[in-house]
Amino acid sequence: MLAYDICDDYEIIEGEKFMAPSPDWGHVNVTANLIATIGVYAKTNKLGTIAPDNFDVHFPDGNLFQPDFIFVSAANDKLFLDKKNMTLHGVPDMVAEIFSRSTMKRDMGIKKDIYERNGVKEYWIIDPWRENIDVYLLRDGKYFLDGHYENWSEDQLLRLTEEERAEIKLEIPVAVLDGFKVKIRNIFGWYFE
Repeated sequence: MLAYDICDDYEIIEGEKFMAPSPDWGHVNVTANLIATIGVYAKTNKLGTIAPDNFDVHFPDGNLFQPDFIFVSAANDKLFLDKKNMTLHGVPDMVAEIFSRSTMKRDMGIKKDIYERNGVKEYWIIDPWRENIDVYLLRDGKYFLDGHYENWSEDQLLRLTEEERAEIKLEIPVAVLDGFKVKIRNIFGWYFE
């Protein structure tokens, strides 16, 4: 295992150091919206703690990530060893990664594999340009795609038949928050519905 101080702007992936890019405005908006929807719900209902990017997650296998969004259930809150220095030693219940051009391949590949291997129960991969989200859930130690969700505009929805509109998912269930659903528009939008 490699020894590093608390990282400022890098991750350690399978022993290799990767610089974390500065987020663009769309990335920042999606992160803020995840905090405002999932985070507020979790905090209001005392279900756990959320943290945005720049929060170090030290996984049991030695990898060190700064996920774009994490949720740790109240039952696992002991994982926060040092909230002041923003570090977590252990495995969050949920992680979301928001694509940037330089991280997209890692988010879908090696990072997904490491999250799976370490037992992250729910993993969201968010594409802020196409405004879609792939949600992976852990079952028997392996991820399966639970759903692919897209942000549909009112104009796009109006062009569909009633049957086609009935098939469209406008909300995403958060599995680690049993029964809670997030409107897709509220993740990508600049204002909440």
